[in-house]
Amino acid sequence: MSIADTGEFGLISRVVARLDAGPKALLGPGDDGAVVAAPDGRVVASTDVLVEGRHFRRDWAGAAEIGRRAAAANLADIVAMGADPTALLVALCAPTDLDVAWAEELAEGLAAETALVGAGVVGGDVSASPTLMIAVTALGDLGGRPPVTRDGAQPGDIVALAGRTGWAAAGYTILSRGFRTPKALVEAYRCPQVPYAAGPRAAAAGATSMIDVSDGLLQDMGHVATASLVAIDLRTEAFSVPDQMRDAATALGVDPYHWLLAGGDDHALAATFPPGVTLPEGWREIGSVHDGEGLTVDRKPWTGGTGWDHFR
Repeated sequence: MSIADTGEFGLISRVVARLDAGPKALLGPGDDGAVVAAPDGRVVASTDVLVEGRHFRRDWAGAAEIGRRAAAANLADIVAMGADPTALLVALCAPTDLDVAWAEELAEGLAAETALVGAGVVGGDVSASPTLMIAVTALGDLGGRPPVTRDGAQPGDIVALAGRTGWAAAGYTILSRGFRTPKALVEAYRCPQVPYAAGPRAAAAGATSMIDVSDGLLQDMGHVATASLVAIDLRTEAFSVPDQMRDAATALGVDPYHWLLAGGDDHALAATFPPGVTLPEGWREIGSVHDGEGLTVDRKPWTGGTGWDHFR
């Protein structure tokens, strides 16, 4: 059955039946707007859009996996501000011949990922479109903490990472070459493992800046260096190459450090902390902040790619 067969409101009812508005929703889907509790009095908001052929392929990942990726990309932005996610709003633009079961599975993936952080999907919109697109807006609550922005890094700070990098990029490369193994790397691309709890922990520990690593560690830390008017150096010795990644890199003729340092879609969190601080659980030191500007690796300019750019 296609979504043209169900019609707009039939599609909405099928999708909503698979969603949970979450504990922070005072009024969920079904009205002109949702009502979400904001105990802090400030709301953190972020939006991402995923376009078929640009951000995902249906022959590479199932609908539920794409739903999880769409939710993760937005939820990671919220925790990177040091906030706790509270709700998602989702808009689906789809061809009229799309199987309604695909949309239902997408909703199940969205629900599964938001459940990991105690949030929910509180509303959204649907529209016919020749191109399949998923637009997600995430909301979060700071819990009385100041937001952790990109412009607070100071010379002498420690650069630290929570989560993993390179796995999703390796999976993307494997899929783009027509392979489906190693499974662990392919699954990392299909469904990222985001260190959600690490964001609020970093904020509570006094992180001076933080960012979601969505486009590549070098590119995203470059944003922090630019915003903070500092120089940042990363150390390759802080990154170990897993055996599966090393084997895949050898087979594909890729430098694994290109995946680790310039690969996106894992949604790790990178932050800077004052010198001498005890890093919170889940964080490890990977570099340092200095006077100056720009980004270096092992105190030298990086000559490889730095990450994803939508228009490059």
